[in-house]
Amino acid sequence: MLHLQQAQAPTRHPPAGTTLRPSGQVYGTLINLSGRRRFTSQRVVLYAVLALQEQDGALALSQAALATFSEAHEALVNGNGTVPGLFCDELKDAYLGPTGGDKTIREFIGLARRAHDLLATRGGGAAALVAQLVDGATPLLAVLNQITQVYENLAVTHAAASRTQLTGVLNDIESIAKHARIVAFNAQVAAARAGGAGREFAVVAGELSAITSKIDDLVRQAMKASAA
Repeated sequence: MLHLQQAQAPTRHPPAGTTLRPSGQVYGTLINLSGRRRFTSQRVVLYAVLALQEQDGALALSQAALATFSEAHEALVNGNGTVPGLFCDELKDAYLGPTGGDKTIREFIGLARRAHDLLATRGGGAAALVAQLVDGATPLLAVLNQITQVYENLAVTHAAASRTQLTGVLNDIESIAKHARIVAFNAQVAAARAGGAGREFAVVAGELSAITSKIDDLVRQAMKASAA
């Protein structure tokens, strides 16, 4: 059980009514950041244990891992210039809902900092705090796994929605291309009936027909790619 005894940075949220729609690339960044927390949380604990055993450099490595962990968490919750923070109800529930994801993570950060302070000064109580870190590592990892799964689910939903939207756009383009081809064919017929006066127009109509055929080919290729 983690116990936080120091004030934590307040969690900021997007303004009411704000709807952010991350791109696929942003979802990838979010998943990477969330995965980074899982990895670094274990490093924090591992090197804190080694620091308690007075192994050279272990405390610095644990502190560096905690800094990376904390930075990733702040970015995921509050956002930065790259990621938007808690932009949807699913994430707000994961962090601020009954499971208390944000609270659990911040308690871990606070506990680790206190352990580091005592390890640095070799003060009494360091062993007890490190023991708490060890006890809390597995429950924390479960929370981090659940949150990462939320990001992964959101990314899958986004990809499916984007594919559906792309398919709709491609269908519209295909319909327009078919209509343009019909218009081009009718123009060629009319130009042929016009005799010599319509020859130049017939050439233009022929080029239009060729262009629409290329559009059809591109649409078919894109449709296959979107279905892959």
